[in-house]
Amino acid sequence: MSVGDQTIVASALPAIAGALGDVERVSWLIIGFLIASTIAAPVYGYLGDVFGRRRLLFLALLIFMIGAICCAFAPTMNLLIASRILQGLGGGGLMSMSQALLAEVIPPRERGRYQGYTATVFVVASAIGPVLGALLTVQFGWHAVFYINMPVGVLAFLLAFRITNRRGGRDADWAFDYPGLIYFVGFIVPLLLALEQVRRFDTQGAITIVALVCAAGLSLTLLIRQERRTASPLLPIGLMQQTAIWNSQMLIVCHGAMMTALLAFLPLYLRVTGIGTVQDVGITLLIFSFFIAVSSIIVGWMVTFTGRTMIYPAMGMAGTALIFIWIAFYAAQLNIHGIYVVMALLAIAMGPVMTVSQVTIQAVAGRKLLGAAAGSIQLARTVGAVFGTAIFGTILFATLAINDPVAAPMFGRILSLGPEALSAMSEARRTAIMGEIITGFRYAFLLLAGIAGISCILASFNPVRRI
Repeated sequence: MSVGDQTIVASALPAIAGALGDVERVSWLIIGFLIASTIAAPVYGYLGDVFGRRRLLFLALLIFMIGAICCAFAPTMNLLIASRILQGLGGGGLMSMSQALLAEVIPPRERGRYQGYTATVFVVASAIGPVLGALLTVQFGWHAVFYINMPVGVLAFLLAFRITNRRGGRDADWAFDYPGLIYFVGFIVPLLLALEQVRRFDTQGAITIVALVCAAGLSLTLLIRQERRTASPLLPIGLMQQTAIWNSQMLIVCHGAMMTALLAFLPLYLRVTGIGTVQDVGITLLIFSFFIAVSSIIVGWMVTFTGRTMIYPAMGMAGTALIFIWIAFYAAQLNIHGIYVVMALLAIAMGPVMTVSQVTIQAVAGRKLLGAAAGSIQLARTVGAVFGTAIFGTILFATLAINDPVAAPMFGRILSLGPEALSAMSEARRTAIMGEIITGFRYAFLLLAGIAGISCILASFNPVRRI
């Protein structure tokens, strides 16, 4: 529900903007949900460890559905944005509690198999979200993308009643970490807003970006100091300082950065180079989703049967780095069928990371801190996703702006009009513009190769080799 909702709404944004106006603020329907869910995930994990995770799952479902109803009936853009933030506060809990509850009932050795299934759910929800959102918007209007949460939510409620209710581990001296929450919000909100500004590559907003980063840095410093001295920390700093934990979290950050940047910019690459049509792009993304799900399931089974963990992401990330290097230099020479093959191979190589990282974090955290572990996983995934799109876009557009100031605006025209946007130019000029655009993408893909290389090193030196 939560993952699919992030992508299903994206298809309805033009219709929402047309109906409610405030086109310049429509992106906040995505940003607001993202920020709220990122903040909520560790909080639900923290409270779930104390009061019981099943109870918190019901609360997250209730908040999510109330937010969806408010979105469907929102008469203005301001109320719709507020409703999306409310929905995100429930969505973050759905992500962290579902993972924690799974780990609560499955022994560590068996979790790899089930985490593979969970990864499949995430990928499928992300892939079908835009298609379903477009279909609902065209057939029934933009309100339908929120109404669809009602029957799905009722089904989720009925299924959640089947979960065994286990009590939390509340200590006698436990007290909610209000200062930690304030500092955490003060860190996450400016950080995500700064990364969003970077993603747009707006040079006029450089001062704003610096101010946001400074605010995030100050809040992070205060957060770490608070969590080290409180008896009931919102974020278990001691746990996160363990090598196996922070190593796996960094793996998740890198994986989220690579995957999100690839899914966000590959369609643009295929479009601007003329390799594939809109239909071809859709098929490419479906192929990638299918094979990363297959890879996750297979690796999950292998972890269960062999007990080995980090060998799979280490090998996969080495292969991912080589594939990204190959894409950077040779992808422009392929036809769409060659792209299909390359994306299938890339998905197989990237599949092991999330499954193995989640299993490792949960195993080291232990049953008492499963909620905190799940919250940290979601936090790492979100930060990685936003960072990936920001840094990829920055490299791409900075390269275009430095090499040829005309190439950057021409890139936007090609995306809107297709290759015919260059028809008025001479052959030499068209070739030069396309060369600059391909060069920009080359540097960005090489950046992803570097991130994959770092991931390979992280996996190779993670101390947890077996479960």
